[in-house]
Amino acid sequence: MATKQKKNRSIRSWFAGDMLMSPFLQRNLGLFLLMAALVVVYVSNRYAFQQEQVQIQHLRSELEDVRYEALARSSELMEKSRESNIQRFIVEQGSELKLSDEAPVVIVK
Repeated sequence: MATKQKKNRSIRSWFAGDMLMSPFLQRNLGLFLLMAALVVVYVSNRYAFQQEQVQIQHLRSELEDVRYEALARSSELMEKSRESNIQRFIVEQGSELKLSDEAPVVIVK
């Protein structure tokens, strides 16, 4: 019966807070606080890492979209700057510009 009473007293002492005054906890309080602080740092570091990974993935996706947009614009510009398209545009605008019948002359110094 002494062990049951001792067990009841130990459980009761945990709930009453008497265990916080035990010599073991008083000696190792710094260690327990350090461990708690390290756990908080570990969890916050992991959370920050996950947030950065999400941001990196978002930026990669955005970069890919911008690359495709730039490629489309470059292709569009190349199409509009072809000689045949420029000639057609000049004709559509009703301009008096005409293509030269003579070949270009290279000037050498």
